[in-house]
Amino acid sequence: MARIDRLLSEATAKHARIVCFPEAWLPGLRGQDFDVIPWNEEQQERAVRTVRQQAKAHRVAVILSLELITSGGRQIAACVIDADGNIQGYQTKNQLDPSEDRFYVPGASRRIFEIDGVKFGVVICHEGWRYPETVRWAAARGARIVFHPQHTGNERQGLRLTEWGAASNPYYEKAMMMRSIENTIWFASVNYALRYQEAATSLIDPSGRCDAFLPYGKEGVLVRAIDLDAATGLLATRLAPERFQESLD
Repeated sequence: MARIDRLLSEATAKHARIVCFPEAWLPGLRGQDFDVIPWNEEQQERAVRTVRQQAKAHRVAVILSLELITSGGRQIAACVIDADGNIQGYQTKNQLDPSEDRFYVPGASRRIFEIDGVKFGVVICHEGWRYPETVRWAAARGARIVFHPQHTGNERQGLRLTEWGAASNPYYEKAMMMRSIENTIWFASVNYALRYQEAATSLIDPSGRCDAFLPYGKEGVLVRAIDLDAATGLLATRLAPERFQESLD
């Protein structure tokens, strides 16, 4: 919680209006090569209450990805909190990676959020990598930017990347480019500063160009001003589902 407060302070010092944290920031993503802190409903409620207070104190909106304990099981979700400390709602991870099935249950709905008149969506890790329709869903409904909390890489072993988007890198950064250019929106992908990070925390503009990224393995806050008018959503809104009828001929 102290780290969240410190990072929010750093972000607001750079005039950030929305701050997004990586996937399952609290208590940590299960099934990885590190221990997850103890987590129950009481701790969940206390954490959300504290971050609401921090958001209000710093006058900044927060997208906090965390584990939700529900009657059906544990879910990965993002809690969207406005600058007044109010919860706008939650976006669950609805497309789980197969390796996550033993730890989590999927969500079943999607929603659009709005902060300071800016509409945005949230897709979580595996969804944005392998289910592009999750991003298009938001873009087709007016989202100018989609936030993508992720956990991609490892702490103990793996590749050490040196060049953003290199041909020899894992495909993840190329997927970021596609999620923006195929929808004509901004795409903000937020990863942990892992020792063996397989994708950088990155902001991609609506043309598919990497606008900025954080160095691999270095904790930090990436703050950028974006041109909302560039996010036309043109390609997303041209989707014509009536042309996808199955032919029986």
